[in-house]
This record gives sequence, C-alpha cells and structure tokens, in this order.
Amino acid sequence: MTRPFDPTLYLVTDTDQCGDRGVPETVRAAVAGGVSAVQVRAKDASDRERLALVRAVQEVLVGTGVALFVDDAVDIALLAGVDGVHLGQSDLPADEVRRLVGPDVLLGLSVSSPAEVRAAPVDALDYVGVGPVWATATKPLAAAPLGPAGLAEVVAGAALPSVAIGGIHRDNLDTLRHSGIAGFCVVSEICAAADPERAARDLLRTWAGA
Repeated sequence: MTRPFDPTLYLVTDTDQCGDRGVPETVRAAVAGGVSAVQVRAKDASDRERLALVRAVQEVLVGTGVALFVDDAVDIALLAGVDGVHLGQSDLPADEVRRLVGPDVLLGLSVSSPAEVRAAPVDALDYVGVGPVWATATKPLAAAPLGPAGLAEVVAGAALPSVAIGGIHRDNLDTLRHSGIAGFCVVSEICAAADPERAARDLLRTWAGA
C-alpha cells in the first residue's frame, strides 16, 4: 500500500522524560544510535504545540530515511506532511482515516488482544503495535500486560508486521526474540537515558544477540 519503513527500533517520544535536552535533540541522538522510526506523542500539549514539536522533529529527520509518525492527531499529521499516523482503539476508525489520508501515508493501530487484532482493518493498515507487553508508567491506563507468551499469541494472529510496546528494556528484550515481532517500541529506555545514542545502540546490540 505504502512505501516500506523499518520498525526494528521504534522510538515513541515523551516530552517530560526528555527533560531540558528536549525532544528534537533526543531524537537526533537516538537516530545516530540506530533508531529506525519515530512517533511523536504529546497528548498533554495543545494542538499548536504539538504541530510545532512535530515540525521540529521533522527537521531533525531530514535526510535520515527514518519514518516520522504522529500519535492520534490526523490533522497535525496532514498539516506537517509526516510519514505516518498511529491510532489507538479509541481514536478515529482506521479504515476511515485511510480514506482521508490516502494511500501514501503509513498507518498503524494499537492492539492488545487476539480479538482486537482479528477486528483490525488489515487493508487500511501497514502495521500493528502490540502491547503492553509489560506494565509501564508511561501509559498507566493501558490494558493488562500480555507478557511474552501473550504477545506471541497476538502476533501469530496478525496479518501485518507487529511491533511490541510496553515496558521493554535491555534486560527483558531477549525474551521477545522468538515472538514473531518485526520490531519493538521504547519510550523511557531512550527518552530518559543520559545518552540516548548509546541507549539506542545498546538496544540494537542486545536485539542482534551480540
């Protein structure tokens, strides 16, 4: 449907955790360490603040080949002309968003159960985000944790590339190796790291089994 993107190490931003360094500079360092996709998530910001943040991150990513997604806000994604939009279960229906954004925008959907992945409109989507794998403070109202076995069950029923999210760190990443995922999302592991470039590099090294 759309051009391919690399979901191997997918960074979801958290403005508070990035601190004084800021989101754009955190993204710049993380991409230097190997982050392959970025989603700007700033639910507590105003629409204008989110648009400005998305555009600032967009400038950082020019020439990198790293896909930029916006969480939820289809209008901001269209205004900024980013690569993709990521939707939750309570956001606008994915099939209707696809008709709005056209065929060239990447579209992802969060799922947290076999039933949700079966109900996902496959023809409208490019990937699913599956989780939470473990409980995470960055999304306290998320569904119950799946664990590695639950993750593998959901992924097995998906007809799309699956990206794991939720409480993923270097010390538990290896348990996801045989779950069938195409990649994994992190938030605090990079956003809260003293050295985001090194954090990204260490995650990829762990995933590669080095």
